[in-house]
Amino acid sequence: MLKQGFLLAVVVLCTACVSQANHTDKIEQWLDKPAHVQAQAIASGESTSAELVSGYLARIERLDEKVNSVLALNPNALTEAKAIDKRLANGETLGPLAGIPVLLKDNIESKEMPTTAGSMALITNDTGRDAPIVEKLKAAGAIILGKTNLSEWANFRSESSISGWSAVGGLTRNPHMLSRSACGSSSGSGAAMSLRLASLAVGTETNGSIICPASINGVVGFKPTVGLLSRTHIVPISFSQDTAGPMTSNVQDAWLMTAIMAGPDASDNATLDAESHRPAMPTSSMLATDLKGKRIGVVRYRQGDNPHVLAVYEKALNQLKASGATLVDISDFSQPDSFWADSYNVLLSEFHHSINEYLSGSPAELPARNLSELIDFNNKTERELALFNQDIFEKSLSSAAIDSEKYQNELRLIQDTAGKNGIDTLLAKHNVDVLVAPSNSPSFLIDGVYGDHSPVGFIGIGYLAAIAGYPHLTVPAGQVKDLPVGISFIGGKWQDESVLKIGRVFEAKHGFFIKPGLLPTRFDNPALKGIEDGIDVVR
Repeated sequence: MLKQGFLLAVVVLCTACVSQANHTDKIEQWLDKPAHVQAQAIASGESTSAELVSGYLARIERLDEKVNSVLALNPNALTEAKAIDKRLANGETLGPLAGIPVLLKDNIESKEMPTTAGSMALITNDTGRDAPIVEKLKAAGAIILGKTNLSEWANFRSESSISGWSAVGGLTRNPHMLSRSACGSSSGSGAAMSLRLASLAVGTETNGSIICPASINGVVGFKPTVGLLSRTHIVPISFSQDTAGPMTSNVQDAWLMTAIMAGPDASDNATLDAESHRPAMPTSSMLATDLKGKRIGVVRYRQGDNPHVLAVYEKALNQLKASGATLVDISDFSQPDSFWADSYNVLLSEFHHSINEYLSGSPAELPARNLSELIDFNNKTERELALFNQDIFEKSLSSAAIDSEKYQNELRLIQDTAGKNGIDTLLAKHNVDVLVAPSNSPSFLIDGVYGDHSPVGFIGIGYLAAIAGYPHLTVPAGQVKDLPVGISFIGGKWQDESVLKIGRVFEAKHGFFIKPGLLPTRFDNPALKGIEDGIDVVR
């Protein structure tokens, strides 16, 4: 009897184990689906928000230790998910992101957690506020799962900074190869989406901070037209260039997020025309299946000379052509000699003004209320200056005021160069709908001594879109030596929906996907494993 009872207990236990394994497999099945598909499954009862949230929390626990992309978690996320599931079960109709978990870059305010921008000076910056874009996400039913790490102060503290490092969060690594940079400053959002640690993520950009980490981590990133999304309650750098934007696993999700987050904000004058330019919510009837009639400007003068990147680029261009687009080569573009210096000076001036305004306006108890006090705080905080200095802060402190003639002339020059004399002229001169270029070179090595440096240089024309404030989408296009490479789609002001439509067709036709391998270095490629296992080597 004892033996029979024991066997019965084992059978029951094994049955429970199988049931639990099946349930876990069911949850895992949904974690990698597009967010818009997850939302449909939650609304129909095929899945639940609680399953997604618990699944992502388990995945963060399992996968993020080496990558370090998630800085903080919302302790109420699972409770909020269960509440949404209950409302749906009671027949309520909720928003298009009902129950969908979202990660926010930790320079975007949300009520659940402090907003630190990675700085020890903002550890106590618990404002109790939601940024307007967060309010819109929540109104659509989204759950804030947590905050992602970032390059401290969105990479605007030191000229020798290390992308992905912050004093609060430490270093975020590239999940494809841990010795390589996740780029920045939205490092954590890019790396987290690559590992799929949430359904959606939000980053911010001043110049490349969405596009670079999206491209280098192998995900979709979209920098909208400046003024389409509110910047209120986001730790600032530049009021002429800053914007938040989606970082997602696919273009349709980025389009959906943009449509939801877009809109006017009385506290942000740049958004006054946002409602009339808000992209429509993507529906099946709006999703084009080809690019017939589209003319695409192929940027050659900033494509670089890396043969591996160029091979990926050419394959992507062939796909655009096969999808019905007409390709037009663009081989030259010139800009004033002072362009780069002027663009830097503009950021220095705008940061000084903007950060003083943000620090003085925070309702939290902070140790610094202006840039001068922030510099003093860092000088007294050993951890802050252990890796690199704060020379950008110091230059910003002595920069020209935003009401000075110097600043106004510099701003006018760079915006005209990038906008009406740049992207606008290229689009009109060549009669094209969008411009395409490689988004960036493959990821560079993390270097704690010399800081960020790419041995083959930074490529693409993302800087023009950033300075002009125009829409820029990066979509994964291929891989070079186990590292992802993206292709950029850039349009004119308020052409966000057009850019997203074209990018979505490319994505659907091209079909490229790269799963992060969490390789310590490229020498850990599985193809080399046999050598470690004792294959004879001729000496």
